[in-house]
Parts: sequence; C-alpha cells; structure tokens
Amino acid sequence: MSVGAEAQRTAPPEATTRIPQGPEGAASLGSFTRRRVERVLTIAIAIGCLILGAQAFVTALGPSDEAPGWHVPLMVLTFGPLAAMVIACAVGRAERVFAAIFCVCYVVALALWPAATAGQPSDPTTQPWIWYLVNVATVASVIVVPFRWQVAWTLMVPMFFGSVRILQTDAAAALWIPLVLDVSFALILGMMLITLGRVFRRIAADVDDARTKAVASYARAAAANAAEEERIAVAALMHDSVLAALIASERADTERERTLAVAMAREALTRFANTEQGAEEGSDEPTDAGALADAVERAAENLGAAPERSRDIDPGTPALPGRVARALTLAATQAVANAVEHARGQGLAVRVSGRPDRIAVIVSDTGDGFDLHAIPDDRLGIRASIVARVAAVGGIATVEPTPGGTTVTLEWRPVSA
Repeated sequence: MSVGAEAQRTAPPEATTRIPQGPEGAASLGSFTRRRVERVLTIAIAIGCLILGAQAFVTALGPSDEAPGWHVPLMVLTFGPLAAMVIACAVGRAERVFAAIFCVCYVVALALWPAATAGQPSDPTTQPWIWYLVNVATVASVIVVPFRWQVAWTLMVPMFFGSVRILQTDAAAALWIPLVLDVSFALILGMMLITLGRVFRRIAADVDDARTKAVASYARAAAANAAEEERIAVAALMHDSVLAALIASERADTERERTLAVAMAREALTRFANTEQGAEEGSDEPTDAGALADAVERAAENLGAAPERSRDIDPGTPALPGRVARALTLAATQAVANAVEHARGQGLAVRVSGRPDRIAVIVSDTGDGFDLHAIPDDRLGIRASIVARVAAVGGIATVEPTPGGTTVTLEWRPVSA
C-alpha cells in the first residue's frame, strides 16, 4: 500500500476536504502569499485613488477651464469609472475590468480636453482638475497589465497630459517651467508606485516558491521515513513469524510439531493481513501483568518450548496499554525463539515481574551465548524484533550474552513512575 493511499484512507473525512486535489489545488498552494499580497495591493490602490479622486472632484466643483456643455460630461466620463474602480478594488470583485475601463476613459478625457477648453481663458501656472488624476491612471495599471506595460503606460500618460496642456495654452511661455515640474513629479511618483507593486509581488512569489519547495521536501522526507518504517516492520514481521514458521516446519517430525508449525504459519498470514489493515499492534485496551505473563507463556508453548515459568507480580502493579503489552509479548516471543533456535532451549526460563513503577519480562537460557557486536547488520532478530520494538513503545530492552547463557530483559515503566 502506498503512503499517499494510506494517508487518504486513514484521514478524517473533514480533513480530506481541506486538502487540495489535482493541479488546481497545487497551484493554489503555490500562490498562497501572492493572492494575499494582490489583495493588499488592490485595497491600498483603492485608498490612494479615493484620496486623489476626492481632491480632483473638489477642484472640479470650482471654476473650470472647459467651455459650457463640456464640464459635466467630462466629469461623468472620469469620475464614474473611477468610483466603480474604487468600489471594485474595495470588495475584491472585477477590479481589473473597472481599472481598465477607468484608464481608457481617462485617456479619452485627456484627448477631448483641448476641444473642451478651446477658446476659453486658462492660467498656465495653475493645473486643471484633470491633472490630479494622472497618477490615479498610472497606478491603476498595476492591477491591469504586466510590469513592462506598466512602465510604458506610466511614461505615456504624464507625457500625454503635458502635450494636452501645451495645446490648450498654445505653448504659453509661463507654462513650461510648472508643466515640466508637474510632469516630472508625475513620472517619478508613478515609477515609484509601480516599482513598489513589482517588489511586493516578487517577494510574494519568492515566499510562495520557497514554501512550495519546503512542503515538497517535507513530503518527500515523510514518505521516505514512512517507507523505511514500513520496511523495518515488514522485515521484523518476516523474521518473527515467517522464518519461525519455516524453521518449525522444517524441524517438525511428530504430529504435534507439525500441528504447531501449521498454527505458526496461520498466525504469520494473519499478522500479514493485519499489517495491511494497520492492525499489527492490536487493541489498545489496558492489559494487566498477569495477562501479559499468560500471553508470553502461551507464545512459548506455540514455539514448542517448555520454559521454566515464574511470576513475581505485586498487587499494585499498574495495567499496561494494549500496544505496550503486544510489543513486550512479541519481543519476548522472539527472545524465546532465539533461545530455542540457537541454544536449543537449554535452561530456558521466562519470568514476569511487576512493581508499581516497573513491569519486566526476563527470558534467559544456559546456552553457549554469542558475541552481540558480531551480529551482521542485516540480521533483525535482536535489533528490530526486540530492541527497536520495545523502544517504540517507550520501553527498554537489554540483551546480555555470556559464555554461560543469554538473558534478555524487557522493561517498561509507567509515565507517572
């Protein structure tokens, strides 16, 4: 079973609805910060445009340069789309559409300005109300077009306004100095605004890219870790059950031994099926020390061993979690199997002791012993099936081989101890 399939099978239903599926979901994960920065930009643009638009509107209510019949239509042409753009940016709906409409309408208003002011007196040193919307039109391009077109638009609009003013005033000498200053100011401010938008978007894209790579790296590490844990679990299961069943089958000479070999093979197949369903550890119902001792002794009998048994359990011994009892039983069974296989069960003894602060299972034999450090790395009987299995449930496994025998101590202490 793959890691992804297992995760989807075991995840709660409400969790799976929060996991993006398919390319669209992956794209949304990769634009998490960008989408929020875009929202912040549209709100900031809406606030700035509202302030500059209010300034232009108040100025337009005063004396104007347009001829009779032009003033109101030009105001509707500019302030109508501007109001729609501000509202769209504030609510986050169709802001690009209304920003594009305003940009087009503002350029049309500028193109009509010489005709609207033809024959009307004008002060070359005072800018008309339409001037205050130049940077509104440039910053609106941040929402509408890519950066290269923003630069072109920001250069074009102030220059177009300057050309319109020159036509309006017939290139009056008093116009040039204030016009050059105002156009320069509009160019500098417009470039600053679109550059800020570019910087924020670039930072957001980098953050999203780093986040996507980090999530992908974590997913790969988690998958590799899960695969390694699964490999170790399967290897330990193969060693505990399958190899033990094969050895028992090979050595079975009597009817009773053959029956035991069949039972061991059946248990191995059952454990494989439970592993596929995630049930290897069994129930987590509390188990007392007496039941643990019964399970260990019964497992030893299934292996065809007849160990010496002893119990030293205090009445105050706490119950073990089911997973802990299962791990201790399997580890003790492996210790018994090792004693039967390598020491032929000489002096085999199983002792279970229980205290309020400690529960231990001790398996010992009087065989020839072995060199613990000489065991090859690919042999998992002790490392995975005993030491790692007990450590996985918070216990301690100690293997003490001597020339006069081997003692395996499996110890677990309650958390409160």
